[in-house]
Amino acid sequence: MDDIATTLPPGARLTAEERARRQAAVDYGRASVRLEGLVMSEYAEDLNRRYVAGEITSAERSAAIRAHYGL
Repeated sequence: MDDIATTLPPGARLTAEERARRQAAVDYGRASVRLEGLVMSEYAEDLNRRYVAGEITSAERSAAIRAHYGL
């Protein structure tokens, strides 16, 4: 999956389309987790919020989750 934030200069803002794409991806992931009978942690939800806002990249979000849970 491409991550547009890795190509944006520091301080650049995401387009509305990219923000919507990120929100849709997060919503899909949340729904998938719920179908498994689980709920995302507050920590993961905070990272998701930061990802959608363009504060972190997908790779940073994944690395933070892996580090947090010792994976």
